[in-house]
Parts: sequence; structure tokens; C-alpha cells
Amino acid sequence: MLNFSTSPKEMLNSVWRNKGLIRALIQREIVGRYRGSIMGMLWSLFNPIVMLVIYTFVFSVVFKARWSVDSSSKTEFALMLFAGLIVFNLFSECINRAPGLIIGNVNYVKKVVFPLEILPWVTLGAAMFHFLVSLSVWLIAYLIFFGKLQYTVLLLPVFLAPLLIFVVGLVWFLASMGVYLRDVSQIIGVCTSVLMFLSPIFYPITALPEQYQHLLFLNPLTPAIEDTRALLFRGELPSFIHLGFYYIAAALVFWLGFAWFQKTRKGFADVL
Repeated sequence: MLNFSTSPKEMLNSVWRNKGLIRALIQREIVGRYRGSIMGMLWSLFNPIVMLVIYTFVFSVVFKARWSVDSSSKTEFALMLFAGLIVFNLFSECINRAPGLIIGNVNYVKKVVFPLEILPWVTLGAAMFHFLVSLSVWLIAYLIFFGKLQYTVLLLPVFLAPLLIFVVGLVWFLASMGVYLRDVSQIIGVCTSVLMFLSPIFYPITALPEQYQHLLFLNPLTPAIEDTRALLFRGELPSFIHLGFYYIAAALVFWLGFAWFQKTRKGFADVL
């Protein structure tokens, strides 16, 4: 039986070694999703705009929600909400697909020698495409309403990278678990729905009582959402100390997820 390395070096080497394959699979994933539809890839632009309009109408018009006590601006609410949504959607798209990642690619497991460990990168790459489309919509809207972008926008990749690392590690773990426990996909669907409302997407952290605000940071999405809003909307620099801790925690999940995947992949073919 083959032994698959769990070393951090192999974790990175695999990406470099298969970068061309990863790029081709991401392109196929994106194009295949919209193949045959009349609007094609315009759906990737249409969907976030529609959801933004619906959420903004429901929360700011029907429920009269405001982002802060000092502001009654529906524009601010819409942009703050959208910034949180695009981060959450990046996370949820990867996590919801993770349990079926190996099950949906049985041919790669049984019929050919294929680097299965790159599949989470393909999922992330496709999700990043939709993230960038949504981010472009956000930036255009900000330019229309406020005239010019914040310079801190350039730092967004630095502050978003820990979330991406964390997501890949989690996808490795869930993809493996999904092979052996088919209920995982149902559990993850429920968890992401709950997590959506336990993340500061529709409300600021300050809306919670002060003694409970720190609990919200146990949610790995909270730093990414808050940092994204600070960089894109307010033009503020988040804490680099907190960012350092976030990188360490994300790197640990990243490696543990890879190690788990490599250890358990030996039995994929037998189960499938």
C-alpha cells in the first residue's frame, strides 16, 4: 500500500508540482458550472447583486436596521452587509462542497493515478473567482457613492490569506470525513446556516453586549469579516498582532487537515 507524506514540505511541493493541473481544473470548474446557460458567467455577477438588494431591503427597509446609532444611511448598511456576505460566501462555498469532493470524483480515486490532495485547491480557486466578481461589484459601488477607494484595499490579500489557509485545511479534513461518514454533508449544511447568523454579517460586533463580544471572535470568520470591512470601507489598519495569531492558528489547521487527509486517503478506494 502506498504511503503518503504528511510533511509540511510535501504539502507545499504538491501545489507547485501540480500548479498547471490545478489551474486547468479551476478553469474547467468555473466554465462547466455555467455551460449551457443563456447568461453564462454573468450569473456569477447577477447572483450577488440580487442577494445584496434582497438582504438590504429586508433589513434596512422592512426591519429599519441601521449599521450604527450615528448613521441612518442605507448605502452604508448595504456595503457593510455585502462586505460580510462575500467573505462568508467564499467560506461556505468551499465548506459545503468539501464532504462530496472525493465522492464526486470517484474516477480520480480508482482509475488513474491522481494527486487527490489538490482538489481542495481547485474548490478554493473556483470560490475565489466568485469572491473576486463580488468584490469588484463592491468596489464599483463604493466608487459610485464615495468617489474614491481607500488605499488600505491593497492590504486585503494579506489579511484574507489566513482565512484561505484555514479553509483549505478544513476542506481536506471534511473531504476525507465525507468518504467514511455520508452524514457529514448534511451536518455541514446545517452548521454553515447557523454560522451565517453567528457571524457579524447582518450586524456589527458592537450590537452585542460587551461581555459577549469576545466570544464572537471564537468564530474563525469574525476576524476576516471585520478586517475586510475595516480595510475596504473605513480605511483602517486592523491589528497586526491579532493577524499574527490568526496566521498561526490557520497554519496549524492547514497542516493538521493535510496530515489527516494523507493518513486516511489509503482507504478511499476500498470505501468507494
